[in-house]
Amino acid sequence: MSTPAAAFIPGLGWLPADSGLIPLRTGGGGRFRAGADGVTSIHATGDRKVELIAFRAARTQRAGHTLAYVGSGLGYPAFYPLHEVGLERPVRAVLMDLDGTSVHSEGFWMGIIEQTVASLLDNPRFSLEPADLPFVSGHSVSEHLQYCVTKYCPGRTVEQARALYFEHARREMRAILEGRGRADAFRPAAGLKEFLLALKAAGIRIALVTSGLYEKAYPEIVAAFRALGLGDPADFYDAIITAGYPLGRGAAGTLGELTPKPHPWLYAEAARVGLGIPFGERNRVVGIEDSGAGVCAIRLAGFPTIGLAGGNIEASGTRALCSHYCADLAEVWRVVGG
Repeated sequence: MSTPAAAFIPGLGWLPADSGLIPLRTGGGGRFRAGADGVTSIHATGDRKVELIAFRAARTQRAGHTLAYVGSGLGYPAFYPLHEVGLERPVRAVLMDLDGTSVHSEGFWMGIIEQTVASLLDNPRFSLEPADLPFVSGHSVSEHLQYCVTKYCPGRTVEQARALYFEHARREMRAILEGRGRADAFRPAAGLKEFLLALKAAGIRIALVTSGLYEKAYPEIVAAFRALGLGDPADFYDAIITAGYPLGRGAAGTLGELTPKPHPWLYAEAARVGLGIPFGERNRVVGIEDSGAGVCAIRLAGFPTIGLAGGNIEASGTRALCSHYCADLAEVWRVVGG
């Protein structure tokens, strides 16, 4: 690793030395080296979940290009092109993250992860460390659990952890739906109702996008809409995309554990399939996220990205990938509806 310096990354532009991105000598799982085979630079996000591999322009190209390498704790990394974006008005659609952006629930789900690891260790007093937080939010359940298993109980498997995780999660969710659980488990974000209604009034379509499995995510937004008096979220949103259903014994699961944020597929599906907006009109689609993984997912799907303060965007070193960075949803509305 070298000292940070200003760098030009095709698709992003010139980035200052304090952008939060980390310069690397090699990247892409060891496939590329800065200064060799047309590679001009390699940078990782601060959380090292995504690497940006910049290539110089070929003789037949007007500009260079950048490949994004998304690593995988489960052994299935991927490469994606980094497209240049630019917000165009009028905005046709807004793609909104769930946890942290629309509903505050991270503490609840990290509590479930703590319970899972406590069960694996047979230690009811176990608790996560502050350094664990970037690795147990914003990704898939399996990615979170793989991190915890590797760090805290390497003698156990992620499959064992998943079984315990869903046991704890289903018990807690059942208690909440029956009115016996934590009343503050799922709190609507400040200004959410006003923001959503303003989008509706302006004729801007809205999609909800989450890496959470359906059985986790849908009760969250139902609880939030109930608190806000907005009715049935299935009737309100133009599309809702989740990570699907978990694989279980005797039941079929759906694709979601290997393709969560920071992979682009959830956001790409929300816009292209859920809302029917073609890729060529992507600059009239805006994604809103509070997590580094989500910012990368929106950006790799090819959409302008609005980062929302309060999550881990700064800590994950992904603010440079945001077209705008806003303190709250009221400020986001001034960007989207202006």
